[in-house]
Amino acid sequence: MAVKSRFELMTAKTLILGVILLSLGMTVMAGANPGEEVVVVYNSRVPVSKAVAEFYAAQRHVPKQQVLGFDLTSSEDISRAEFRDSLQKPLAKALSSKKLWRIGPQKVSAGKDQPERVESRVVESKVRYAVLCYGIPLRIEADPGLKEQSTEGLRPELRRNEACVDSELALLPEIEQKLPLSGPLRNPAYGVTNETLLHPTNGVLMVTRLDGIGPEIARGLVAKAIQTENDGLWGRVYIDVRNTPDPDYKLGDDWIRNAGEICRRLGFETIVDENPGTFPVGFPMSHIALYLGWYTENVDGPFAEPEVEFMPGAFAYHLHSLSASTLRSKTQGWAGPLLAKGATATMGCVNEPYLTGTPDLAVFVARWLYSAFSFGEAAYASQPALSWQTTVVGDPLYRPFAKNPELLQQQLRERHSPLLPWGYLRVLDLNLANGAKVPDAVAFLEQLELTKQNAVLMEKLADLYSAQGKPSSAAHSYAEALKLQPSPQQRIRLELTLGEKLLALDRQPEAYATYQRLLEENPNYPDKVAILRKLLSLAQKLQKTQDAQKYEAAISGQNGAAK
Repeated sequence: MAVKSRFELMTAKTLILGVILLSLGMTVMAGANPGEEVVVVYNSRVPVSKAVAEFYAAQRHVPKQQVLGFDLTSSEDISRAEFRDSLQKPLAKALSSKKLWRIGPQKVSAGKDQPERVESRVVESKVRYAVLCYGIPLRIEADPGLKEQSTEGLRPELRRNEACVDSELALLPEIEQKLPLSGPLRNPAYGVTNETLLHPTNGVLMVTRLDGIGPEIARGLVAKAIQTENDGLWGRVYIDVRNTPDPDYKLGDDWIRNAGEICRRLGFETIVDENPGTFPVGFPMSHIALYLGWYTENVDGPFAEPEVEFMPGAFAYHLHSLSASTLRSKTQGWAGPLLAKGATATMGCVNEPYLTGTPDLAVFVARWLYSAFSFGEAAYASQPALSWQTTVVGDPLYRPFAKNPELLQQQLRERHSPLLPWGYLRVLDLNLANGAKVPDAVAFLEQLELTKQNAVLMEKLADLYSAQGKPSSAAHSYAEALKLQPSPQQRIRLELTLGEKLLALDRQPEAYATYQRLLEENPNYPDKVAILRKLLSLAQKLQKTQDAQKYEAAISGQNGAAK
């Protein structure tokens, strides 16, 4: 009982800390309807675009006068001229005429190369966000006839004027400044820790989109965001670094690795793949809360499978130059497929941004998960450059840690929610990340009645037994977890892990039965050959001649089919 009390005390401290952090992150929202800070934009030429806009406005209580339609191409690509004349300028004019912001003279202090001056800027604004709805074009096409003297100082590869619609509109507050259109422009809000600086009076309108392969996906993004704000964001974090020795790519690895470490320290179960390739196709990826990785052009590995176990509210991002070249495909790029498989929010590149022009994921995770920024705030605090290539897809108001964590845990308990075990797991992992001893964590789980009823907690107990060097106890707990209704991917992971533990304990007949059961339950397991080889080896050792012949034939058939 002493151990249990100690964990209860640590839990209370953790929750108090969480309340403090969340209250700091909520200063902008306090006492106001956040929907009043949003302008919703739809394509009047696409009927379902208006339907998505009206759905979002109703869900987030956006005033009707802030839902604006513009007559635009229905293509994902828009010319620079149409973007300027049919969207950029009309939107700026509407914001002024509806008194949603006011442009006026503002004194600008002298800089290194410029004297003190007066410029026309947004000096007051009721809105901070713009939501582009399904049907709004994604990408501004290059204008080969556009010539700008400002490109002379740019590296040759940056002398391009194509851009993401979202990123170009993010600098709408600077429309009077006649900013250059070629190359990326510095984001004045990059890295900010005070969300009030993410504001049109500071030069940034946070632009995200509700989009995907169809309007039902777009509507689902806000529905899942609101559900998660009520229930909390739970699950596992999957980090996929390239572990490349190439110094030109080290920055990407650093961003992703540091983001993963922040998640681990915040109490998320965090899995890091150090291999150069992406997560392999047979990797059992269950309960995905966050996925951050790189670097293939099109979706692959576990994310290319028919079913992906995204938790409600999940954020998923794959760093690639063309990860969001379209949002209308289930197989091309990454952003569209991730949304189609169930992610609630993502980011991506519509054209080549070069690594330093992509979001800093460590900043994003720190702001969104630790400082409780909204999704839009975290996304724009993480971007070094605007007027460039990044699209941000999801509800910008989405704030999964807006609720007092102590109150949330109480509500989950009262509702007998299946998410309740994740609360215990996160507190446990948070304590372990902050120096708690593994034996104390084991004692806590052993005495928690819910552990005996839940596969997530029982698997964690098995992992801790393994960390203690208790393989028999670990194998027993993995076997027990299999009896507690694990998710399909968790079940595969448990069977794979149990098989390895049983082999290490020289319990070959049990390992053999475990691998057989795995294939019986999952005849289409994508890495089937690896399991067949294990079964062949065990069948030979156990002198199961007919089985061995069967597995040899199956392996030959699988290899032949793959050619």
